[in-house]
Amino acid sequence: MDALTLVIANRNYSSWSLRPWLALKHAGLPFEEVIIPLDKPETRTAILAYSPSGRVPALRHGDVRVWDSLAICEYAAELAPNAKLWPEDRAVRAVARSVSAEMHSGFASLREQMTMNIRRKVAGVVPTGSTAADIARIVELWTECRSRFGKGGPFLFGTFTIADAMFAPVVTRFRTYGVDAGKVGEAYIDALFADPAMAEWVKAAHEETLVIEKYEQHA
Repeated sequence: MDALTLVIANRNYSSWSLRPWLALKHAGLPFEEVIIPLDKPETRTAILAYSPSGRVPALRHGDVRVWDSLAICEYAAELAPNAKLWPEDRAVRAVARSVSAEMHSGFASLREQMTMNIRRKVAGVVPTGSTAADIARIVELWTECRSRFGKGGPFLFGTFTIADAMFAPVVTRFRTYGVDAGKVGEAYIDALFADPAMAEWVKAAHEETLVIEKYEQHA
């Protein structure tokens, strides 16, 4: 099989990069990484060499190019069906795809007010009304998935799926800004941080030295 190359940005800040990185790790697919630092004069030109959208993440696999986080996760699921990155049951899989798509396209207020910054712990940030609504909906999703489908393990659908990859950046935001996710939500956050692949990403994020001031707005 042709080698896989995943193009990502800074681990500390790039929520979209984390998602397919986790999916590829859980798929057991070896891949090379290309890291393109954000917010530099050459950033867009460097990304365009891999991604027609000018954004990361992007995946290169031989002649195949995939340049969307959820699409890369889907591609990994097809390459490694035995990894079961989606639930096997069709009805449950439909729910997993729905919550993943909701995360992919929604929660704009949370993204804007609580930017991803793994290295920091920020106190005193009061959620706006729309951010509070985003948080409530996310906790509702987590609680429902854990209650209905989580019997087989600590993740949303028991074992790790693409849905967990999609929500992984959110758990870092909740930790960074001290968001109370309730009993079920906090247990889920703990489970994701205990995941070896997630722990590897977080460790690397702490070891990065680049600071981007606009993402340190709450410092």
